[in-house]
Amino acid sequence: MPKSTSVGGQAVIEGVMMRGTSGIATAVRKSDGDIAVDRTDCIPYNKRNKFFALPVIRGFIALIESLIVGINTLNYSATFFAEDEEPSKFDNWIKKIFKDKSDDVILGITLCISLGVAIMIFFIFPTFLANIFKKTGINTSIGLNILEGVIRVIIFLIYIYLIGRMPDIKRLFQYHGAEHKTIFCYENKCDLTPENAKKFGRLHPRCGTNFLFLVMIVSIILFSLTGWHNIWQRILYRIALLPVVSGITYELIKWMGTSNNIVSKVLAYPGLMLQKLTTQEPDCEQLEVAITALKYAEGMEEDNK
Repeated sequence: MPKSTSVGGQAVIEGVMMRGTSGIATAVRKSDGDIAVDRTDCIPYNKRNKFFALPVIRGFIALIESLIVGINTLNYSATFFAEDEEPSKFDNWIKKIFKDKSDDVILGITLCISLGVAIMIFFIFPTFLANIFKKTGINTSIGLNILEGVIRVIIFLIYIYLIGRMPDIKRLFQYHGAEHKTIFCYENKCDLTPENAKKFGRLHPRCGTNFLFLVMIVSIILFSLTGWHNIWQRILYRIALLPVVSGITYELIKWMGTSNNIVSKVLAYPGLMLQKLTTQEPDCEQLEVAITALKYAEGMEEDNK
């Protein structure tokens, strides 16, 4: 019987971040072939506060926390491959003003810009496009909201397809595949070796890709309840409902990860198929990096020594 675990992670530049019971570990394959590991203890926000642990609310909190951790781990992996260059004037200005807090400020700015761009491309832009079709005879609120959702999904699929054709992103997707295969190997109680992990599939039901796709579907349903008012009201409703959308989607993903009935399989299927774009088959060296990250995240780092 597969092991019940909530281990998850993400691919980073030439590496993998894993989040387990003992903390967060990021393993990166350096240019000289060695594997560097950074591990930090981390208690999730939803375990520090009872309010943050409430259903739906915990999903939005987990999303924000995942974005912060993701940006930090990407920055960590980038330090091994960044060319020597002088800090920009903006970096120097931030450090001069905020001193020891400069890293936190830069992280906050990066997070806000990332969220802002994502909301603009995947939520606000489809709303403007759908509004154009109102003049073609589609006048019902449900019809327009479904059309908006379809446009959103199409934009998302085009985005995934285009970035997947970039060589650097293809490497990232291989590490994404290594992350999934390693977690499957661990869940099935097999010895954590590249040879064992390679036997498993690379499509995992608890993947963030599933989360993003289900966000699109849940948003169609929730946004349909708000009617089709003027453009600024619609944008306001969409931004205001984003925490609810992400919270409900989180609960769905959490349930799908522990269920094996027909409903969960149907809900998981589109996201699993999408993972064929966002994951690639890894080699044994990439699997070794993912295994190292998982062992440190689960407190098994002595196995690597």
